Amino acid sequence: MNKSVSFFVPGRLCLFGEHSDWAGEYRQEDASVMEGLCIVAGTDQGIFAEARKIPSGFSISQIMENGSLSEEVHYENSRAALNAAGEPGNFHGYASGTASLILENHPNCGIRLKIFRRTLPLKKGLSSSAAVCVATARAFNQVHELNMPVLEEMDLACRGEILTGSNCGRMDQACALGGDPVLLSFNGRKMEIRKVKHTGTIHVLIVDLQSRKNTRKILHDLNQAFKQGNKDIRRALGQENHIIVEKAIHALEISSGEELGRIMTRAQEVFDSMVAPCSPRELSAPVLHEVLEIGENSGLTWGGKGVGSQGDGTAQFICKGLEEKEKLKNILEDGNRYICYSLTL
Repeated sequence: MNKSVSFFVPGRLCLFGEHSDWAGEYRQEDASVMEGLCIVAGTDQGIFAEARKIPSGFSISQIMENGSLSEEVHYENSRAALNAAGEPGNFHGYASGTASLILENHPNCGIRLKIFRRTLPLKKGLSSSAAVCVATARAFNQVHELNMPVLEEMDLACRGEILTGSNCGRMDQACALGGDPVLLSFNGRKMEIRKVKHTGTIHVLIVDLQSRKNTRKILHDLNQAFKQGNKDIRRALGQENHIIVEKAIHALEISSGEELGRIMTRAQEVFDSMVAPCSPRELSAPVLHEVLEIGENSGLTWGGKGVGSQGDGTAQFICKGLEEKEKLKNILEDGNRYICYSLTL
């Protein structure tokens, strides 16, 4: 039987602890590096996909940046998919990189993957590339009943993205875990996952800044500074981050949006003073800071910060309530300058 599956993969919002995933991996070679900690949650937005068996190789079509469906591209084997992953500017590179790893070990497990709808914005720090990689791993897993646990899907997705030349850590692939907030810890190559318990409701507004940033440049610059022993970035992603994340866990557990917002504002202050100078051109982020100021002055939020690798990609706010979230959304979307997405924790 030609089995087919359909599924949804959300984006991933980093509430706290951006960059701590790759930083924590340096503990493999330097015991003075502190364990990386971050809190992430799945977004309401994501990608919708369907997949079915084919005799061999990997075929992919997906919604592109302009909203149209790409032509289907076929990679006959692992080597062809791997070569495609390394092609500069290849829109299917993330998917083909992940597919190459699976086809290497399962050469007879061909699939056709179609990502037919995308509500997740691209290149905004919400793990749009990781979602594609996870979708590729999940498609092979479900269509061919490979019985891979979700952590293996995440690992394949991460390694597949790295094959494209990305310096991503392993935080992004937490989109595979669904929507609930989770604490991720990174000790060298070891990653642990713990759900964060909370009983109330916290209203989050995600703001696409409609600007541009260079994530690869940010990751390159920050990795270089970290490896060279820059004390500020090491402290920010180490001791300061531990303090922030521990306070944020407590705020989530008691469902205090007010406390969570204050911690977000503090996290942004630490990032701006201790991390951003390591990549000043990309992380000066004038649009981000303009929007954060609008949110602060509106009286509708408890606080906010940047998202993902930071820069002028996306902002997030903890709003004082549902009504306040809608009011801020209307303010920011007035004149079509920004696009807002709602998330409820």
